[in-house]
Amino acid sequence: MEKQPTMKNIISILIVFVLLSCQSTTTEEMPEDLASLKALLQEKKMSQKELNDEISMLEDKIISMDSSIVESAKLVTLIKPEKKDFKHFVTIQGNVKSDAIVNASSEIGGRIVKLLTEEGKYVKNGQLIATVDMESVTKHIAEVEKSLELANEVFERQSRLWEQKIGSEIQYLQAKNNKERLEKSLETLNFQLTKADVHAPISGVVDMVFLKEGELAAPGAPIVKILNTSRLKVVADAPENLLGSINLGNPVQVIFPALADTVATTISMIGRSIDAANRTFEIEMNVPSKGGLLKPNLLAEIRVNDFTQEDVFTIPLELVQQEVGGKDFLMIAKKEGDKLLAEKLYVTTGDSDGGEIIIESGLREDHDLVMTGARGLANHEVIEVINSQTIQ
Repeated sequence: MEKQPTMKNIISILIVFVLLSCQSTTTEEMPEDLASLKALLQEKKMSQKELNDEISMLEDKIISMDSSIVESAKLVTLIKPEKKDFKHFVTIQGNVKSDAIVNASSEIGGRIVKLLTEEGKYVKNGQLIATVDMESVTKHIAEVEKSLELANEVFERQSRLWEQKIGSEIQYLQAKNNKERLEKSLETLNFQLTKADVHAPISGVVDMVFLKEGELAAPGAPIVKILNTSRLKVVADAPENLLGSINLGNPVQVIFPALADTVATTISMIGRSIDAANRTFEIEMNVPSKGGLLKPNLLAEIRVNDFTQEDVFTIPLELVQQEVGGKDFLMIAKKEGDKLLAEKLYVTTGDSDGGEIIIESGLREDHDLVMTGARGLANHEVIEVINSQTIQ
C-alpha cells in the first residue's frame, strides 16, 4: 500500500524550496561598516517575515486543494476566557522579631552564689533566677548598727542634759543629727540587702546565660536574657515607591522558606519616616509562634498586593506565544465546515504575576481558547477537542 504524504513532509519540502529560491549573503559579500550591517539585518528580517507568510499561505492552499494529504488531528482542550480581578504582588524580605526580649540583671554588684536557671528553660514573671553575694553589705550593716547604738546613747544623754539646761543647743542638735543619719544609712543598707535576689522581669524562655555561679555581676549587667516567644512579629523594610499601596490592616502573606509554611496576617504598623540611606520605611506584621517553631531572626518573605485591576481577561502566562517579529498571540479553535482548526489570535498583553497575565485587547468571551496542546500548533492545523465544555 502506498504511503500517503503527511503535512510535516509537505512543509519540509516547501521550506527547502523557498530557502533555495532566496539569495543568501556570503561572507565575502557582507558589508564592513555598521550602518550597512544594520540595513542588511533589517532587510533579512523583512525577508524572513515574508517567507513565513508565504509558507503559511502555501500550507493553506495545499491543504484545501490536495485531498491526498492525510493530516492527523492534534488533541487539545479548550476553555472559555472569563473576566476577573487581577492582583499583582511584590515580595519583601523580612525577619522575625520578638516584642519581649528582656535582660535580667542585678541592681547591685556582687558575686553570683546561686544560678537557678539555664538556657532553654521556661521561667515565670517574678521567679527567682539568681542570688548575689551580699556579705559586704551585711558587714556594713553590722558596722552601722554598732555605730547607731553609740549614737542613740549619746543622743539620750544630750537630751537629758538639754532638758536640765546643761550644755549647748548645738551639742544636742549634733547628737540628734548623727543618730538620724545612721538610722537612714541602716535603712538604705537593709533595702540593698533585699536586692540580693534577682527575679525574672517577664515570663518566657531563657535564651542566653551571660554569667555563671562564682562570677562577679556588675550593677545593671545582664545575667540572663529572657525571650517571650508568644508575641512575635515580622519586620521588613518596604521601598518608598510602595507608600501609596501599603496601609494599616492590609492583608499580606508571610512566607517562611525554612519551614515551607505561610501565614495570612495583616499589616499592624507602618513606619513614620523614610530611611535616607536605602529609601525604605519599616512595616510590621504580628504572627503566631507556631508552637515555638518561629524563632527571632528567622527569614521571612512578605507578599504585598501593590496593584489590582478589576474585570479583565486573565489567562495562564504559558498560553501566550510570540512570533519572531515580537507579536504576541494565542491559539483559538475555529470551525471551518466539518473541521475544527487552530487559529492564531493576535493579542495585546498587560501585567503578569503568579503565572497569570492580563490580555488587554484581542480576546473575547466567545472565543474558544486552546489550553492543553497550544504549544507547537501551526496556524490552521486540524485539532480535536478532548473536553466538551466549549464547542459542541
